[in-house]
Amino acid sequence: MPELPEVEALALDLGGRLDGRAIVKVHVPQFSALKTFDPPISALEGTLVDRVGRVGKFLDIEASGTHLVLHLARAGWIRWRDEVPAIPPKPSPKSTLALRVVLDDDGTSTSPGLDVTEAGTRKSLAAYVVRDPMDVPGIASLGPDPLTDDFTEEVLGEILQREGRKQLKGVLRHQGTIAGIGNAYSDEILHAAKMSPFKPAGTLEAEELTTLYAALRSTLGAAVDRSRGLAASELKGEKKSNLAVHGRTGQPCPVCGDTVREVSFADSSLQYCPTCQTGGKPLADRRMSRLLK
Repeated sequence: MPELPEVEALALDLGGRLDGRAIVKVHVPQFSALKTFDPPISALEGTLVDRVGRVGKFLDIEASGTHLVLHLARAGWIRWRDEVPAIPPKPSPKSTLALRVVLDDDGTSTSPGLDVTEAGTRKSLAAYVVRDPMDVPGIASLGPDPLTDDFTEEVLGEILQREGRKQLKGVLRHQGTIAGIGNAYSDEILHAAKMSPFKPAGTLEAEELTTLYAALRSTLGAAVDRSRGLAASELKGEKKSNLAVHGRTGQPCPVCGDTVREVSFADSSLQYCPTCQTGGKPLADRRMSRLLK
């Protein structure tokens, strides 16, 4: 799932490609992906792209005062195409194409564009056409952005105290609490901070708060720096190659060499290093316990 660093890099890459370009046509072959009806999707046609930005994990393409806001969900992605087919895409349950933006030809013989795709059968990708990004319910309910200047250690401390006995992992990835952090980077932040994902949020001492805040800012900041300047096609590989524990179950921890372990849930999992994060004690994995009985 694209998280804050990847969406930030996507916004930078697409901002350079789209700035000042005219949107000629928007096709929505996966109509369930479009979550709004006013303004209609046709309101984007004939507009000029002013900017591309990020709000949490949402991508915001602003064109002549109208916003195309995209949430890529778990399996969505955006692909730049130097030339899109002249024939409009047709709806197909087997196709991964959810939305296509066709741009002006810029004096050439080909029309470039963007393909917004979603792999898999679980269709969660969402597109909104709005006059103000705050009209998107998911944006209106977002917590603070963790990379802004006003997201201080004190702000994080207040959040953790407010969340009380809730586990750190869940607090970090809940978008209404802190915007932009998902499953992967919450694992990475907690590994960098050497904290258990199950540690209650409100129990951190002052020194632990300082450690967690530094890990959060440095982990996300470094990921943004590595991703800056990369094309959209390179971002997934860059993210995967720099993860310390997430998605690395059974592999050695790059810090201590212990085996990275996993806790599975109904629709997700977390990864951690016992030596670095839990005093050498493996966390209970109820799903695996049931399978081994």
